[in-house]
Amino acid sequence: MEMSVLLFASWADALGPRVTVQLPADATVRDVLQAVQARADGRALPKPLVAVNHRYARPESPVRAGDEVALIPPVAGG
Repeated sequence: MEMSVLLFASWADALGPRVTVQLPADATVRDVLQAVQARADGRALPKPLVAVNHRYARPESPVRAGDEVALIPPVAGG
């Protein structure tokens, strides 16, 4: 399946605000993260939290066509 993934902060700086990845039908959050990381061409990016349909998800959580997936890196500020 083809999935669009929203990116924020350092991930968006490196890859743009959205990427589209190809995934197997039985994909998980881990698969999404690996597919997007493959686009980083070896750049070191911080480990993000992943949200599926506005809820944080674990690596083993399934994703389905039509889900909204977002990678949210850690942020700091004051």
